[in-house]
Amino acid sequence: MERLCGPELPFWVANQTLHTDQPDLPVCFQLSVLSWVPCIYLWAVSPIYIFYLKKNNKGYIMMSIMNRFKTVFGLLLWVVCWTDLFYTFHETQQGMSQPPIFFITPLVLGMTMLLATFLIQFERLRGVQSSGILFIFWFLSVLCAIVPFRSKILLASSQVEVTDTLRFTTFYFYFGLVVLELILCCFNEKPPLFSNVVTDPNVCPESTAGFLSTITFWWFTSLAVKGFKMPLEAKDLWSLNQRDSSKAMVPKLLKEWEKEQAKSKSKQNLSNDVVYSKPPPSANNHIGGENGTSPEEVEVLLSNPKSVPRRPSFLRSLVRAFGPYFLIGSAYKLLQDVITFVNPQLLRMLISFIKQKGVPDWWGYSLAFLMFFTAFLQTLILHQHFQYCFITGMHVRTALIGAIYRKSLVITNAAKRSSTVGEVVNLMSVDAQRFVDLTTFLNMLWSAPLQIMLALYFLWQNLGPSVLAGVAVMILLIPFNAVIAMKSRAYQVEQMQHKDSRIKLMNEILNGIKVLKLYAWENSFKEKVLAIRQKELNVLKKAAYLGALSTMAWTSAPFLVALTTFAVYVTVDKNNILDAEKAFVSLALFNILRFPLNMLPQVISSLVQTSVSLKRIQNFLSHDELDPNSVDRKNTASDFSVSVVNGKFTWAKEDSPVLRDINVLVPQGSLLAVVGHVGCGKSSLISALLGEMEKLEGDVSIRGSVAYVPQQAWIQNATLRDNILFGNAYNEQKYGCVLEACALTPDLEVLPGGDMTEIGEKGINLSGGQRQRVGLARALYSDADVYLLDDPLSAVDAHVSKHIFDNLIGPEGALKGKTRILVTHGISYLPQVDNIMVMVDGRVSEMGSYQELLKQNGAFAEFLRNYALEDIIEDEAPEMINDEDLFPEDTLSNHIDMVDTEPGINEAKRKFIRQISIISADGETPRSRSVRRHGCSQRKHPEPQEKKQPQEMEKLIQAETTETGRVKLKVYLEYAKAVGLLLSVLICILYGCQSAAAIGANIWLSEWTNDALKNHTEDNVNMRVGVYAALGITQGVLLLVNSLLSQTYSMILAAKLMHRNLLQGVLRAPQAFFESNPVGRLLNRFSKDMDAIDSQIPHQIDIWMRTFWYTLNVLLICSALTPMFLIAIAPLTVFYCWVQRFYVATSRQLKRLESVSRSPIYSHFSETITGSSVIRAFGRHSAFVCMSDMKVDENQKSYYPGIVSNRWLGVRIEFIGNCIVLFAALFAVTGKNDLSPGLVGLSVSYALQVTMSLNWMVRMTSDLENNIVAVERVKEYSETETEAPWEIEEKKPNPDWPMQGNVDFHNYSVRYREGLDLVLKNLTLSVKGGEKVGIVGRTGAGKSSMTLCLFRLLEAAEGEISIDDIKISEIGLHDLRSKLTIIPQEPVLFSGTLRMNLDPFEKYSDDEVWKVLEHSHLRKFVSNQPAKLEMECSEGGENLSVGQRQLVCLARALLRKTRILVLDEATAAVDLETDDLIQSTIRTQFEDCTVFTIAHRLNTIMDYTRVLVLDKGQIAEFDTPSNLISQRGIFYGMAKDAGLVS
Repeated sequence: MERLCGPELPFWVANQTLHTDQPDLPVCFQLSVLSWVPCIYLWAVSPIYIFYLKKNNKGYIMMSIMNRFKTVFGLLLWVVCWTDLFYTFHETQQGMSQPPIFFITPLVLGMTMLLATFLIQFERLRGVQSSGILFIFWFLSVLCAIVPFRSKILLASSQVEVTDTLRFTTFYFYFGLVVLELILCCFNEKPPLFSNVVTDPNVCPESTAGFLSTITFWWFTSLAVKGFKMPLEAKDLWSLNQRDSSKAMVPKLLKEWEKEQAKSKSKQNLSNDVVYSKPPPSANNHIGGENGTSPEEVEVLLSNPKSVPRRPSFLRSLVRAFGPYFLIGSAYKLLQDVITFVNPQLLRMLISFIKQKGVPDWWGYSLAFLMFFTAFLQTLILHQHFQYCFITGMHVRTALIGAIYRKSLVITNAAKRSSTVGEVVNLMSVDAQRFVDLTTFLNMLWSAPLQIMLALYFLWQNLGPSVLAGVAVMILLIPFNAVIAMKSRAYQVEQMQHKDSRIKLMNEILNGIKVLKLYAWENSFKEKVLAIRQKELNVLKKAAYLGALSTMAWTSAPFLVALTTFAVYVTVDKNNILDAEKAFVSLALFNILRFPLNMLPQVISSLVQTSVSLKRIQNFLSHDELDPNSVDRKNTASDFSVSVVNGKFTWAKEDSPVLRDINVLVPQGSLLAVVGHVGCGKSSLISALLGEMEKLEGDVSIRGSVAYVPQQAWIQNATLRDNILFGNAYNEQKYGCVLEACALTPDLEVLPGGDMTEIGEKGINLSGGQRQRVGLARALYSDADVYLLDDPLSAVDAHVSKHIFDNLIGPEGALKGKTRILVTHGISYLPQVDNIMVMVDGRVSEMGSYQELLKQNGAFAEFLRNYALEDIIEDEAPEMINDEDLFPEDTLSNHIDMVDTEPGINEAKRKFIRQISIISADGETPRSRSVRRHGCSQRKHPEPQEKKQPQEMEKLIQAETTETGRVKLKVYLEYAKAVGLLLSVLICILYGCQSAAAIGANIWLSEWTNDALKNHTEDNVNMRVGVYAALGITQGVLLLVNSLLSQTYSMILAAKLMHRNLLQGVLRAPQAFFESNPVGRLLNRFSKDMDAIDSQIPHQIDIWMRTFWYTLNVLLICSALTPMFLIAIAPLTVFYCWVQRFYVATSRQLKRLESVSRSPIYSHFSETITGSSVIRAFGRHSAFVCMSDMKVDENQKSYYPGIVSNRWLGVRIEFIGNCIVLFAALFAVTGKNDLSPGLVGLSVSYALQVTMSLNWMVRMTSDLENNIVAVERVKEYSETETEAPWEIEEKKPNPDWPMQGNVDFHNYSVRYREGLDLVLKNLTLSVKGGEKVGIVGRTGAGKSSMTLCLFRLLEAAEGEISIDDIKISEIGLHDLRSKLTIIPQEPVLFSGTLRMNLDPFEKYSDDEVWKVLEHSHLRKFVSNQPAKLEMECSEGGENLSVGQRQLVCLARALLRKTRILVLDEATAAVDLETDDLIQSTIRTQFEDCTVFTIAHRLNTIMDYTRVLVLDKGQIAEFDTPSNLISQRGIFYGMAKDAGLVS
C-alpha cells in the first residue's frame, strides 16, 4: 500500500483506531478500501446482471421525472469524481506531486458512476421497476462514505482552517448525491407499458413491489390489514402471477415428460432389435404357446440384462422443468449457512470484552449492533430461500395435478381398473402434496452436512478433542432417532390403512344410509366401524409412545452433548478450565448443530416417501392410453355411417374377448335397435363403437360426430341448462324444441329455479327419469351425426317413454334422418325401427327388420312370443291427445320422491370429499318442495325462461357453515373437558416444571464458569458436574412423563369419545338430514376433522406449551440480570401481539379459503372420470382440461398468499427476536462492571435462541386455532336432532308380529319437512293380509312417499298407520323396520362378501342362503364363482350388472321373508325375462304376504288383487284392475298409453 499512498499516509495505525475512545481510520485506508468496496461489487455483478436483463425483457418503461433525476444525479457524480481527478493533474503541473492513490480512486469511482448511470437506463428499457443490484450499490457507497464524512469534520474542527478546500467541497457534494440516489432507489418506477399489471383488475402487488418491499415482504401488509379488519373472501384475493398458473406450468412439465418418453422408446427399439432371437409371437396369438416360443422362453429373453427397457424417468423431467428456479433458493441457503456461524464468534468476543477491564466501550456497542445486523441479514436471506422453495413446491403441485388430470381422460379401461378413482385422487392430493413438503427442506440434504462440519470445526477450536465425546453422543442418537422414525413411519402407514378402510365403510354407509334405515341394519355397521376405529386407536397409541421417546431424545440431546463434552473437558486435564467464553460459545454452536441433526433423518424419510409417490405417479402417467385411431372417424368411402367388420373386442388386453365376430353396417339415417338378455354385451357394443374398448381385430368406422347417452345418466354439478348445452352456444328456439322432445318442459315449471336450478352432485335432486331425460336432451342439443343411445328409456314412466320415442328417437321424431343405435328392453317400439340386432353372449345372433326376424323364427321370434301382449301395435291413435292431458300440470312434478334422490348407485362409486358450498338464496330449508305454481295451468307453454325471477333459485344443498373470526374459548374448554379438566391443569403444571429444570441447569452452568475467575476450580469439579447432570436428567424425565400422560393417555381418550359420539349422532339422524348434507361433507367430518383431533391437535398443544414456557424463561432470565431489559420488553410485546393478531386472522381465513377451493378440484375430477366416456364421445376433452386448470389456479390463488403470510410473519417475528438479542447485548455492555461473564453468556446465548421459539409460537397458535375448529365441527354433528328411538322396551311387539299382515291407513297425511306442503293428503284405506296391491300414478304423485311412511322414514303430519292393530308410531323404529321388507328402486350393495350383503347379522345358515339364491335365480352365477358365497362385491356392487344387483336385493327380501313386502319399481333396470323371473318368484314365494308394488310397467300388476291410483297425494281410484279399466278413468288412460288395452 505504501506504493499507492506514499510514505506520509500510513495504511493502518493501531493507536488511532482500536485503542482509543475516539477512533478514526487513516486517510489511505479511506481512499483505498472504503472507496473501492462498492466499485468492486458493482463491476463484479454487472456482467451477470446485464446478461440476465438481456434474457428477461418485461417491456419498457416511459421516462419518468424520477428516472430523469436518477440519471442526472449519476452524471453529476461522474463529474464530481472526475473534478477530483483533473484537480490532481492540475496540482501535478503546479509541482505539488500527489501519491498515485489520488489518481486511481477518482478514476475508478468516475467509471463506476457511469456504469451505474448506464444500468439505470438499461433497466428502464428492460422494464425493471425496482433494482436490488443498484440499491445494494448505493447502500454500500453511503455506508463507506460515512467514515470520511465524520473524519473530515473532526479534522476541520481540530485545524484553524481547511487546507484542501476543493476536495473537501467535492466530497460533500459526492456524499449528498449518493444519499439522494439511495433515497430515490427506494421508490418504484411505473409498471412497463403493455404489461398484464395494467389490464388485471386485482393484480398481485408483488409484481410491482420494490426491492425493499420484496425482501421484507412489505407488499403483503395490505392483505394482512384487510384480513384483520374483516374475514377475507375469495374476491379479496389477488390474481395468480402468470408464472404460477397452470397455463405456464403444466405444458412445461408435459413437454419434458414427452421428451423423456420419446427417448426411452427409441432406446427400447434399439435394444429390442438385439434381443429377440426368435420372431416375437404374432399379434393375434395372445397365448404365445403355438408359435414355438413358450411364454417361459420369452421371459428368459426379456430378462437379459441389456434388454431391460429403460423406463422413462419422471424425476428427470421434474428436475429439468423446475430445477433451475429451485437452485436460486439453494444459493440463498448456502449464504445463510455461512452467516449462521458469525454470531457465536461475536458472542465469544462479547464475553471476552466483558472480562477485560479498561477497554474502550465502543467495542461492546459495535459488537452488539453487529450481532443484530448479522441476525437481521440472516433472517432476510433465510426467508428468500424459503420463498423460492415454496414456490417451486407450488409449481410442482400445479403441474402434477394438471398432468394427472390430462392423463386420466385418456387411459384405457384396463388401466382404470388397476387404479380406482380414489387412488387417482390420492395421487392428486396426497402424493402431489408430498412433493410440496419435500421441496421445502430438500436443500437440507447438502446444507445439513455442511453446517455439521462447520460447527464441529469451530467446536474443535474451542474445546479441542473433548468435542469428540459430545459428537459421539450425537452420533449415537442418530440411529436411535432413525429407528423411531422408521417405526413411526410403519405405524403411520398402518394407521392410514385403518383410516382408509374406516372412511371407505363410512362412505358406503352414508351412500346407502337409506337402505340401512329401511333394513334396520345400522347397528351391524356401527359395530364394524367401531371395530376398525379401535384398531386405529391402538396404532395411534403405539405411535404416541414412540413420539414421546423421540421428543425426549430430541429435547435432551443438546443437553446430553453439552454435559458429556464439558465433563470430559474438565476431567481429562487438570489445566482445562471451563470459563464462560468456552461454555457459552460451545452451547451456541451445539444449538446450531441441533437443527441439521434433527432435520437430516426427517428429510431422508420424506425423500423415501416422495420416491414412493414419484413411482406411483410415474406408473400412472405411463399407463396405456386409448388408441384414438381404433375407431376411424374420417370414413368417407362407404355409404354406411357406422360399420364394424369382423370386430373382436375386450376390456383389457389380457382378458378374454367380450365381443366376437361383430359385423354391423348401419346405413346413413337409419334406426337400429339392439336387444338381448342382461349381460349379453349390448352396452359393450356401444363402448366399442366409442373406442372405449381394446380392439383385437377388425375395423370400426363412424362417419361424423357422435352423441352418446349412457345407461346411467351422467349429470354434472351445474345448472340444468349447462347440463343440456354442454358447452354449446345457447339458442333459445332450438333449446325449446329440445326440452319439448325430451318431455322436460313440465319439469322446469316445478323445479325451483326453472332451467337455472343447480343440480347437485350426480344429479341428486333429479329423479332417475329426469336425469335420463337430461342426458337425452344433451345429446339432442349437440346436433351430432350419429346417436348411440344405451337404454335411455328404462328409467322413465311408460307414457313418458312413449312420448320420447315418438318425438325424439322414432321414425317421426326430432332425430329422423340421423343415424341412431338404440339399446332397449322395450318390445313395444321394435316394430317401428328400421333394423333389429339380437345379441347373445357377445355375438350377433341375428339381424334384420322386425318382419324378417319374425319370419326367420329364430331366437328373436321365440323371445317375442313369450313377451308380446296381444296388441303391441296401435295403428291409429283415436284422437290426438292434447298436450295438456298428456302432462297434466303436476305430471312430472318435482316431488322428488325420497327414493329418487338416492344417487345413481353406479355413479355413487365416485364420491369425493366435497363441500358444495352454496348459499341458500332465500334461507329456505334445503330442497324446498314448495311447488310454486307459476299459473301454468292456463298456458300451454311456460313463458320464456329469461323472465323467471332469478331470486327464486333455491339451492338444494345448504352452505357448509365456515366459522369466521376468532375461535371461541368455549371450544378449547370443550376439548379440555374431553381430556379431563384436572388432567389438563396437571399437564400445564408439568410443562412449567420441566422448563424450570432446564433453566436451573443453565444457571448452574453459568455459576460453574464463574469459578474460573476465582481460581478454585479443582476443588468441586465433581459436584459441579453432578448437579448439572441431575438437573438436566430431571428435565428429560419430566418431559417423558408429560408426553406419555398427555399424548398417549388423555388425548387418545378424547379422540375415542368424540368419534363415538359423532358416529352415533350421524347414524341416529333422520333421513332428511342426509338430503341437505352432501355425503362429502359428512365424510369430511369423519376423515379430516377426526384426523385433526387424533394427531394434529395433541402434537400442536405439545409444541405450543414447550415454546411458550421457553420464551417466558428467556425473558425472565434477561430481565433478572438487567432489569432495564423490562423497558425494552414492553414495546416488543405490543409489536408481537399486533403482528400475531394480524397474521392469525389473515392466515386462518386463507387456510379456510384454500381448503374450500381445494374440494372442487377433486370433485370435478371424480365427476370427470365418471363421465369420461361421455366427455370423449362429445369431444369436450379440452374444455374439461381448461375447467380443471381454472379450479387448480383458483386454489393456488389462496394458497400463494398463505405461503407469503408465513414469510411476512417470519421476517417480523424474527425482527423482534433480533431486537431481544440487541437489547440483551447492549444492557450487558452498559452493566459491564456488575455482571459476571457467565451471566452475560447465559443471557445472550438464550436470546439467540428465542427467535426460533417466537416463530413457532405464532405458527402453533395459528395452526391450533385452525384445527381446534374440528372439535366444534365434530360436536355440531354429534348433536344433530335424532329420529325416534330404535327400540322402546315397554312397547316391544311380539316376536312373530305381524301375523296377518293387515295394513290400515287412517286419515293419513305427511310432509317432507316442516313448512312444506303435504305430499300425501288424508289417505284412508285398509288392506287385508295377503292382498297384492299395485300403486300407480304419474311421477311425483306420492307413490314412493307412501311406502316410506310405512317404514317411518317420514313421520306422519296427522293420522296414523296400523299394522295388525298395532299403531306403528308407538313402537321402536328397529322393531318396525325389521318386520317389513322392501326391494328398493336402486339396488344398493356394500363392499364385502356376497354373504354379508344378504345377511349382515349372520342370523341364517348357509343352506338357507343357497336356497334363497336359487329362488332369486342367482344360484348358477354364484356357484360358478371361485369364492362362492364369499365372493367379494366391489364398492357399490360394481362387479355385478345392474340386473344382478336387483336380483341380490330380491334375495335379501326372500331371506327376511316378512309378512309385508314393498316393491319399489324394482324391475325398471331389468330385461323382460329377468323381470318375469322376479314376478313369478314374488308370486310363489310371497303368496301369503301382503305386497305393495309401485309399478312402471303396468303389465306386472294387471293380475293384482287391487290397484291404487294416486294423484297429487290423494287417492284417485282404488279397485280391482278389471273394474278400473271398465271405469275408463286415469288407470284406463295409463293402460292405453302402455298399449295394454285398445
